[in-house]
Amino acid sequence: MHEIRAEMTASVWQVRVRAGESVAAGAELVILESMKMEIPVTTEVPGVVRELHVAEGDTVHEGDVIALIAIALIDGP
Repeated sequence: MHEIRAEMTASVWQVRVRAGESVAAGAELVILESMKMEIPVTTEVPGVVRELHVAEGDTVHEGDVIALIAIALIDGP
């Protein structure tokens, strides 16, 4: 499982994915808002969103878990 964590204290402005959804590396999971700036939170790994720990309007603090991604196994050539 790959944990996606907040890098700062912010409000959750938009949630872009749902639990069970497949995501590619670089996909936006949520958009945070802090001091009128929009901060996209992305995943570095492809996989399936297993858990979302936030909802729109929530406040997250630095280090809080936003989501858990089950890493996709990629078949080689």
